[in-house]
Amino acid sequence: MPEATAPVFSTDLPLPDRRQGKVRDVYRVPVETGPDQVLIVATDRLSAFDVVLPTPIPGKGRLLTEVSLGWFHFIRELELVGDHLISTEPADVPGLSPSDREMLEGRMMLCRAVEVVPIECVARGYLAGSGWLEYQRDETVCGVPLPEGLQRSGRLPQPIFTPATKATEGHDENIDFARASEIAGESLMNQLRDLTLTIYDAASDFAAARGVILADTKFEFGHAIDFDGIGSGELLICDEVLTPDSSRYWPAESYESGREQDSFDKQFVRNHLLELVDRGAWRKEPPGPELPADIVERTMDRYREAADRLFGREF
Repeated sequence: MPEATAPVFSTDLPLPDRRQGKVRDVYRVPVETGPDQVLIVATDRLSAFDVVLPTPIPGKGRLLTEVSLGWFHFIRELELVGDHLISTEPADVPGLSPSDREMLEGRMMLCRAVEVVPIECVARGYLAGSGWLEYQRDETVCGVPLPEGLQRSGRLPQPIFTPATKATEGHDENIDFARASEIAGESLMNQLRDLTLTIYDAASDFAAARGVILADTKFEFGHAIDFDGIGSGELLICDEVLTPDSSRYWPAESYESGREQDSFDKQFVRNHLLELVDRGAWRKEPPGPELPADIVERTMDRYREAADRLFGREF
């Protein structure tokens, strides 16, 4: 799918209850004959170190939406859990102008409203990121004991489930399974753990066959909101799924344990910003610095390569 020529940094649609996340703008879509729906718009914003940067990555929102849709289709074929996706057609969103619908093309998901479980469901197959930091200190990840002698970016003996609390600002906080069960209920957390690891295993095999390592990923789940406006009890997977923004993807051909890996995400942006931090030119605080054109281009190239490897599409 061709990328939009004009980047979309922010949206202002004539729909109620606009909420703006780091990357996505979310609206409520009133429906006369059933529960209200939710419109999720993937913009071209990019955040790093919990700061939304002023420079958009043109086409990123469209590409991430396409990757998510590919994985939603994959998960549907597993027949393990339903999802919140209703439509990706701008014509299905009422009350919009032709220019609004043109802007939304390829970067929107019209979804069922859900009562979100307040736990990020993380599956890890490799030791990286915050997991590596905790392992160095305690030989655990989110309270899960691991064998001694594991290396940075090393493959774990088996994938592990490491929940986190959902933060409205800043980083999510890693917690252990017992704490997650206190928040969401033990029975539900047992179900979410099993779903998360099963989907991760299947997605890892799919990615590996295409030369991509899925080191870790996070899912969100929720219960569908019924006609009376309360949770129906029907569990759905929601939000984005298995995109380079919610997952850690590595090229298999250059993988080597014991070091940080190349990744299919905003690695070039983080490296550039860390150089600014080292020079005292930025303090990891808003406002973020503008990004040079070459960093924008190289970053988009990595997102594009991940999408092309996984689904063989032209973006």
